[in-house]
Amino acid sequence: MDIFNPYYLQVVMFMIINAILGISLYFTLSSGQLSLGAAGFMGIGAYVAALLSLKADVPIIIAIIIGGLVAALAAVIIGLPTTRLKGLYLAIATLGFGEVVRVIILNMDVTNGALGLSGIPSIPQKLTSFLYSVDFDGMDVQAAANLLTILILLIVLILIIAFCVRIGNSRIGRAFAAIKADDHAAELMGINVVYYKMLSFVVGAFMAGVGGGLYAHITNFINPTDFGYHKVVQILLYPVFGGSDVVWGSLLGSFVLTLLPEVLRFLSDYRDIIYGLLLVVLMAFRPNGILTESLTAKIARKLGLHKDPKIPETQVLTERFEAYKRAHEDEN
Repeated sequence: MDIFNPYYLQVVMFMIINAILGISLYFTLSSGQLSLGAAGFMGIGAYVAALLSLKADVPIIIAIIIGGLVAALAAVIIGLPTTRLKGLYLAIATLGFGEVVRVIILNMDVTNGALGLSGIPSIPQKLTSFLYSVDFDGMDVQAAANLLTILILLIVLILIIAFCVRIGNSRIGRAFAAIKADDHAAELMGINVVYYKMLSFVVGAFMAGVGGGLYAHITNFINPTDFGYHKVVQILLYPVFGGSDVVWGSLLGSFVLTLLPEVLRFLSDYRDIIYGLLLVVLMAFRPNGILTESLTAKIARKLGLHKDPKIPETQVLTERFEAYKRAHEDEN
């Protein structure tokens, strides 16, 4: 098997991009919000970045960052009324937002409507041209460009994971955990619930926008159907499958669910059935996903990364609130 086969390397690229999208949803879920707008934010980031690099000759890196910022701005606008909603109401509102984004893209002239945008500057193609310009003499230039692209994507993914881990261990992460456990109790404890919900919603949208920009500059072509309902479900499955309590769950879920259809390609007639059955079995036996806080802490202790057992943050905050409530009842 040729590991430098362009097809295999492109699958790896999609695994990393899907991991970024899965983590964007995890970040929103970390504050107890079920948002189904990730595909919409991905679409905004993809089209803004593609139009900037294609029509205005903006460097790809800057175009992707601007795409993420525009997606974050859209999240601020949609988040002001929707972050006060809970449960299915928030999910329905953000799902509707994603559909509005798709319809707008579909009917705009600048986005080329249903025909989509083609000829988007590609990161691998840019790197290929660069390697030719410096007279690269080594392995196949196309393979080298694809490997460099994977390296760039990995750096972006590592930075996002490091950011999520850092936030999770900070005061902001503890506030997210308190809101996820019980937003009313968190408010009684003095936490600004609306602010922290908006923060997780906007940062998650920025990540999704960056993921969309990377997707556009890997595939060379995007159209509105890339960001429809199927993409909503696909992104949602990553943290659900891998585990929504820890960032590593979204990483695992995205890698497995991106790779699985390719592994089962020889069973093309039954691939979707097997795919669905695996998800049903998982939900029956591991409803919280494969990786949970306790399992992750156990693995970390086995690897020597955590010497002391870690009590889940939600448990600590719940116990504190129960103690506060008992003390308040005793005073009355």
